[in-house]
Amino acid sequence: MAHPVALDSFIAGYSWDRDPVGRSPSEVFRLEREGAPALYLKREAQSSYSELADEAARLRWLSIQGLPCPDIIASTTDDGYDWLLMSALPGRDLASDSALDVEARVFMLASALRALHSLDIASCPFNHQWSRRLAAAERRMRSGLVDEGDFDEARLGRSAADLYSELCEMPDGGEDLVVTHGDACLPNFVASGEIFSGYIDCGRLGVADRYQDIALACRSLAANFGEAFVELFCRNYGITSLDSGKMLRYQMLDEFF
Repeated sequence: MAHPVALDSFIAGYSWDRDPVGRSPSEVFRLEREGAPALYLKREAQSSYSELADEAARLRWLSIQGLPCPDIIASTTDDGYDWLLMSALPGRDLASDSALDVEARVFMLASALRALHSLDIASCPFNHQWSRRLAAAERRMRSGLVDEGDFDEARLGRSAADLYSELCEMPDGGEDLVVTHGDACLPNFVASGEIFSGYIDCGRLGVADRYQDIALACRSLAANFGEAFVELFCRNYGITSLDSGKMLRYQMLDEFF
């Protein structure tokens, strides 16, 4: 694939392999070269909805906080595309890391979210509170960017407009604000053996209600490992009783992104 000249010195001699994992609008490639560390390269068409520049800013911030994440090697814009070149974290994501048993992966996800949620929200410049995310959902809906065919099974057959109306009618219940990952599904957390390697796909990281992450983490655990492991996650995270209203609210909101 043609790439910006600005990246030549970083990726010369590397082989490229398209990474099929995830639903991101970015194209993701794993780059490998004998005797050199693996890299990841993302490319995304520029638009008012693109998130690659957001991801670069968030990775820089997260690194400053001392939490593990990919190092940014280079970022550039060329011919209508944003490009982001990053280090590859060691190991595999928690959805596919069969070297760890399921319980260990559940513990690691809970621990990783506790660490992220303990960061000082006053230091985080990324505001993803409910009113902002609901407005972003509406913009995406009106621009035809919501894939109704990709809704969770419980909502298949419904329209984005119908879901949006229901979201608007839900009581807010107050926000318990923390620094959230924003897409806290198992594939976005990486482990090497029993060591947590870091957070990836951080383009939606920001200050939001903690259920932004809890709701998506529980959905991911149930889908990958079964409902029984949701309770184990909650115990290790420190939740005694799930808020069903917030669970629904944030899982519905995710349908728009």
